[in-house]
Amino acid sequence: MEDKVVKVKVKDIAQSPLKLRLIADTVRGKSVPEALDILTLLNKKGADTIKKAIQSGVANARELYSVDEESLEVSKIMINEARTLKRTRFASRGRVSVITKRRSHINLELKVK
Repeated sequence: MEDKVVKVKVKDIAQSPLKLRLIADTVRGKSVPEALDILTLLNKKGADTIKKAIQSGVANARELYSVDEESLEVSKIMINEARTLKRTRFASRGRVSVITKRRSHINLELKVK
């Protein structure tokens, strides 16, 4: 019998991968109800987007395998770098400096225990 796994991809989140990885590290390997509780209490902007991704995976697992969220765990969560938007702003002495706005992708796997 193969493992029941639900994969979730969220692309082009307007936050840098470094900041999102801090949140992903706190959730990796936890059960889904515990992960959702942690993300609710975390005071970071990216916690909300990761929480929505996990809730989307729970909804997919309900449809595919008809399991509840207590029997799921976050087996893998990876934050990858997406394309970077480059913007310019004026600097001193008539120069222009580049601002890089980094974006992220979330790859998430929920596994049935």
